[in-house]
Amino acid sequence: MFNGFSLPILLAIFAACAGVIWIAGVKLADTTDILSSRLHLGKALGGIIVLAVATNLPEVAITVSAALAGDLGVAVGNILGGIAIQTVVLVAMDIAMREKVPLTYRAASLTLVVEAVLVVAVLIVSIMATQLPGTLIAVRLTPGTVLIAVLWIIGVWLSSRASKGLPWHDASGTAPDGQEEPKGHSQAKKDDTSERRGESTVRVALVFGAAALATLAAGVLLERSGDAIAQQIGLSGVLFGATVLAAATSLPELSTGITSVRMKDYQLAVSDIFGGNAFLPVLFLLAVVISGKAVLPDAQASDIYLAGLGVLLTCVYAAGLIFRPKRQIWRMGVDSVAVLTLYALGVGGLFAISSSHGG
Repeated sequence: MFNGFSLPILLAIFAACAGVIWIAGVKLADTTDILSSRLHLGKALGGIIVLAVATNLPEVAITVSAALAGDLGVAVGNILGGIAIQTVVLVAMDIAMREKVPLTYRAASLTLVVEAVLVVAVLIVSIMATQLPGTLIAVRLTPGTVLIAVLWIIGVWLSSRASKGLPWHDASGTAPDGQEEPKGHSQAKKDDTSERRGESTVRVALVFGAAALATLAAGVLLERSGDAIAQQIGLSGVLFGATVLAAATSLPELSTGITSVRMKDYQLAVSDIFGGNAFLPVLFLLAVVISGKAVLPDAQASDIYLAGLGVLLTCVYAAGLIFRPKRQIWRMGVDSVAVLTLYALGVGGLFAISSSHGG
């Protein structure tokens, strides 16, 4: 599509698409919150699933586009790289919350630990599925991708159950001295603001639909222009998908996450990141269905490496939610500093892998 374009024009198109994803993604997240509140989906299984799909529409668009074009390397790199970089978004939230204690101290909840474990579980199954033979495919399905989807559904159900109560001394699983209002209070506040403006549910749904279409279209153009940019600058599709493309598709999570922490809904901000990260590997199933090929057995060393990096970063924050460190360094919690350092080292290792495999 963009093969005849010069690099400056490609960069302008890529930046414009990223801007559309930022703006449309914010509208998408806001309208999802309002609709979840009005339709009473907030803590229900349906609400969690709708939110996970809505906030990852850029990745859905990129996966579909890449699968149709037969360029699965970009899609796989974007999904696994997206998990790592969206975990780093929590660092930005930590800095933006403007409190004297870290994000994980305020957000600490056993429900969030359950969600972190789900992210780790689907990533481990993704890694295991890379070792299966590519011939294990029937009716456009592979055992690894099906297991990931089933595991995600079970994990979402467990998270939903955990949010309703746990058999602990504190049934809510919430740590003392955490956020003052319950998880999800920012959704109700957005709904109240919308109602004061006289916005009907139909109007909110139309805005949601328009934002979804804009996000999907921008996601496709982002992937196509990004692929052309990667070719012109000599960067591998996997490396580009895992870094620049993953960062661009994480913009909505960054904006909405910062909004949530400033509304003091810390648990929802962290939950949105973990929920989105747990959903991303489910897109491998979509890629297999569209392409008719076993995606994960053809994963490169860098893909497996990125999955491991995603597990590592998630474990650091899971530990932070359990131990709740109070110390801050440069307005970040100790866990955020560790995640930022590990991610920087991880990207360095990714470049080393790419170089050793001939770019």
